[in-house]
Amino acid sequence: MSANIVLSPTRISAMVLRHYYVLRSSWTRLLELAYWPTIQMVMWGFLTQFLVANSSYIAQAFGVLLAAFLLWDLLFRSQLGVSVSFLEEMWSRNLGHIFVSPLRPTELMISMMVMSVIRTMIGLVPASLLAIAFYGYSIYSLGWPLIAFYLNLVVFGWAMGLAICGFLIRYGMGAESLAWLAGFVIMPVSGIYYPIAVLPGWLQAVAWCLPSSYVFECLRAAMVDGVARWDLMAGAAALNAVYVIGGGAVFLGFFRAARQRGQLLQMGE
Repeated sequence: MSANIVLSPTRISAMVLRHYYVLRSSWTRLLELAYWPTIQMVMWGFLTQFLVANSSYIAQAFGVLLAAFLLWDLLFRSQLGVSVSFLEEMWSRNLGHIFVSPLRPTELMISMMVMSVIRTMIGLVPASLLAIAFYGYSIYSLGWPLIAFYLNLVVFGWAMGLAICGFLIRYGMGAESLAWLAGFVIMPVSGIYYPIAVLPGWLQAVAWCLPSSYVFECLRAAMVDGVARWDLMAGAAALNAVYVIGGGAVFLGFFRAARQRGQLLQMGE
């Protein structure tokens, strides 16, 4: 019994070394560790900076921030809906089985996008109804612009999700954390809770390359100024066309390469 109680520094160090090697060999794990503290600091720093300089905004902040949160969650769930649908096939080692059937890669892509819509509606509708019950705020009061917001954010989520699925094919389960990190990578520069003008100049240039930035700027214009910025919606739609084509191309490109190398049967947990 006493021999079992004695701790072995050699065994402990061996296990630490084992996990260190796993961590060192995975850039996605390293990114995940470094990202979360940074994202919190950057996002809340910009929000605080904006509120300090615009104290009059605080009176309207509740509705604007709640609407921004619901729309942000829509974008995140849309991307996650595509990524998780693909991950479930990898977790169950089912990719090889489904592609023995006549299923085409484009058909798989479309099915994942449909599931993304179903998942986002299951998540968003109850949350929006609870916001009415708890806070007396209805995001549906935005009217017709809400449909434009929804479509642009969902399509952008599809584009990110398809690209992530391509990286999952290329790098395997080591890239799984990208499915959870990708949305938050763009969060600070999407202007969800503060205007793009708060960002440094070089970050503003990055922000205007993202459809989400146009949507949230349009949201604030509608709620704070009562103006429908359809020009911003048009800009978001144009960028989305580029991104969704690019995301599909990444997925199909990595898929073809994996099929040629016979990797599809080797993917799984």
